[in-house]
Amino acid sequence: MPTNEKEYNGYLFDQLSLIEEISEVAEEENAQKTLAMLEKKKRQVERKLYQQPPLISE
Repeated sequence: MPTNEKEYNGYLFDQLSLIEEISEVAEEENAQKTLAMLEKKKRQVERKLYQQPPLISE
């Protein structure tokens, strides 16, 4: 479990990077269902990442 918000945000950015890399392959393979699911997951991660107010109040 992350100990602070900065570390937690790092994990979320890692997840976004993975989603982007997998999306590239899915686009090459024209995998529309996979692309739709990846877009949904990306929105979920971004919702956590850019939440206002932040998840952890200092």
